[in-house]
Parts: sequence; C-alpha cells; structure tokens
Amino acid sequence: MALTLQNTTKQNTLAKPFLKWAGGKTQLIPAIEHYLPHALGKNENLTYIEPFIGSGAVFFWFIQKFNIKKAVINDINSDLINVYEIIKSKPDELIQVLDSIEINFYNLNSEGEKREFFMAIRSKFNDKTDYKIENAAYFIFLNRTCFNGLYRVNSKNLFNVPFGKYVKPKISDPVNIHKISKLLQNVTILNGDYQETLKYASKNSFFYFDPPYKPISKTSSFNAYAKGEFGDNEQIRLAAFTELLTGKNYRWLLSNSDPKNIEPENNFFDELFGRPSNTIVRIKAKRMINSNSAKRGEINEVLIMNYKK
Repeated sequence: MALTLQNTTKQNTLAKPFLKWAGGKTQLIPAIEHYLPHALGKNENLTYIEPFIGSGAVFFWFIQKFNIKKAVINDINSDLINVYEIIKSKPDELIQVLDSIEINFYNLNSEGEKREFFMAIRSKFNDKTDYKIENAAYFIFLNRTCFNGLYRVNSKNLFNVPFGKYVKPKISDPVNIHKISKLLQNVTILNGDYQETLKYASKNSFFYFDPPYKPISKTSSFNAYAKGEFGDNEQIRLAAFTELLTGKNYRWLLSNSDPKNIEPENNFFDELFGRPSNTIVRIKAKRMINSNSAKRGEINEVLIMNYKK
C-alpha cells in the first residue's frame, strides 16, 4: 500500500523550498512517495542522504514526513550550499538583507529600472566577495527575479541568466526561512562530489538522487548549474556509484529525464541501470520551462530504484 501525503492544512504549516528551480521535484513527490520502500519511515534509525540537493523539494518533504535519525545533503554548487549554510546559522541576518533588497526593488517603477537593479545585483554576485550573508541574499534575489528561476553559469563560472520581467516577486520570506533554519539544525551540509556522501551513510540509509538531468534535445540542456557539464560520462559514473551502494545494501531511488520522449529507441537509462536488482518506471511530469509555450506539457521521466516495490 502506498504511503499517504500530509493533509493540506498540515502542509501549509511546513517548511517549503526557498528557491524556484528548473527541474524541481515538487510535482513528482506523490510518485516518489508511491515508489518508496515499504515501511521506510517506520524505522527510527533511518539516515536520509540527498547528494544533489538543488532546491530540496524532496528533502523538505521527506524530513518532515518521516521520523529519521539524521539527514545529509550535498551539492557541488558552492553558492547554493552557502545559502543553506547561512539559513541554518544566520537566518535573521539574511532576512534583514533580503528585506532591504525587496523594498528597493519594489520601489522601482519601470521594467527598465528593475532590469538595471537586477543586473547590478548579478554583477555583485559574480564578484564572489567574502560577504557570505550578502552573497546568499543575492542568490535568492536572482533566483526569484531571473528568467524562470534558472541557475546557469558560463565557462568562467559566472551566473548569466537574464532578467525575468517580474513586477513584484516574493523575495523575502521570513516565516519560511525560520522554519527551514530550524529543520537544518541537525542536518549535515556538504559541498563537494556526491560520492563523498558515502562516508556519512549508516547501516540503515536511504539515498535519493536528483542529478542534473540528461538533456532530451539539443536545446533543453539546463544542467550547467556549476562549472563543468554533467554529461553522459557523469551519468555513467553515477550509475557505477549506485551499484556500489547496492553492494553495501543501501537503498536508493534516482530520478532523471527520459530520452525516449524524443527518441523512442533510445535505451540509455534502460541499459545503464538494466540490472536484475533495479526497477525502472516511467511517470508523467509537466515540462514547465520552454520559451515556446506550445511545447510545454506532459512528458515522461524515469524513476530508478534498487528494490522491488
């Protein structure tokens, strides 16, 4: 029997992701929940590990849904991890900076003025100063005001997403930031290669992988969220890591795009993860990011796990 989601009233009291994120998993949570191992949340000694945290949609849901012993999150993106660290350790200082930025942005009248303000903040963010609180605030501001909430960097590791033309986006959210800060107090936050998370696994660990997705067309690549691309060789390296986890009796679930949306004969993931111990299912998801609204709609994504449902 599948686990059930929290009721709507309780959901409204929970911490939620503080970022918009291309490929965020909020819409997939019901499917992810359905395919979790039976009785996963009934073991009080569970360690939850998410090696590609991103906006943390599944992480925030998971740690508020289940009684777990500890949680470990990681990402290679140091700017993103800095935001998590600041929310954990200095939420009030961060809120103060965000409040100031929000007021200044709202006081601008024209789109041109807002764009100029955006570009000035983007320039400051790319300067990578030692002021970690300000950098975290800049990250959140840019995320809330850039085109579609994308995070993309160029070969010089400079954020280069254009202005999103939002009139009055929510930039400062004190209530949610305090909720997140409280949740993060007992969470281990790492900034490095995902394989380093293995050091923090305990006997009863569950890994959820949400890596940069394999592009399903030449124009749909949004995986340059840190310097260096996450190409096919990286997908292969990740598959080898999941095989290592299986050998150590750790359970894991991984989500990714489905190349069959464009090429029905493309068996990349079926072949890469096609071991008897693994299960591959295809689920429906909405494509929300496309400059052509006519090309937005339902597509398949894959869920891969090393256990039988």
